[in-house]
Amino acid sequence: MSDPLLYIVSTPMGNLGDMTPRAIEVLRQVDVIAAEDTRHSKRLMNHFGIDTPLIPCHDHNERHQAGMIVRRMQAGETIALISDAGTPLISDPGFYLVRSVREAGFRVVPIPGACAFIAALSVSGLPTDRFYFAGFLPAKGAGRRKRIESLTAVASTWGVYESPHRIMELLEDLATVLGGDRYIALAREITKTFETVMTGTVSEIQAVLQSDANQQRGEFVVLIEGYKEEEDSEISPDIAKMLQRLLQDLPIKKAAAVVADLTGLRKKDLYELGLDMKKGE
Repeated sequence: MSDPLLYIVSTPMGNLGDMTPRAIEVLRQVDVIAAEDTRHSKRLMNHFGIDTPLIPCHDHNERHQAGMIVRRMQAGETIALISDAGTPLISDPGFYLVRSVREAGFRVVPIPGACAFIAALSVSGLPTDRFYFAGFLPAKGAGRRKRIESLTAVASTWGVYESPHRIMELLEDLATVLGGDRYIALAREITKTFETVMTGTVSEIQAVLQSDANQQRGEFVVLIEGYKEEEDSEISPDIAKMLQRLLQDLPIKKAAAVVADLTGLRKKDLYELGLDMKKGE
């Protein structure tokens, strides 16, 4: 390799057979590999007989490492960036490094491969002509619901990553904000031994996970059907008054659930009305 380059190299998410020959060749030939977790990546390198030196490049040191990597490239070295699994920069570190390297005048070359979001999308049965990746949602309930609310008008398929200890909370918030009848696909442990892809309404997927705790384990990609125009549910003045009274003592989510149970109306519509009421105060 003559001119200094930064390679963005995809690595397997679980199945080592997904490591491409080109990725192996590049990782063997570069001067150094910047890895999200060097201990984790060392096992992968050992498996493929790659003895290139590893240096850490993660969320906490990326800005410092970017300057060092640029200086190494200015000295003639070629670098590869890898994440713990899949394609770097997709909800993983690397943005600042890539921007810095490009601004320094060097080429950045992709070595394509595994990506959990794209893999899940391809088997979801949801429209793929347009899609939106929302990464990880906020960990706390209020922030997560607010972010979902901002995505309610997205007409294309959209999706997020989620961890096992928050998957049930995410499904509950999707049901509250979007409605339990919204169609979704839930993919867990993509390319790994217990890979599972489930499709159905939010309520149906909730029921499956509640009945089988094993289905709550692993790393998740959740894909959500885009918004479709539909007729508004009729909320009478008396029901609106009931909701408004409950909002004096209850959070919007709880008040909407109570009124939905009493009237049979959709919790989503009542939740949205509650939001409008709160904004108007």
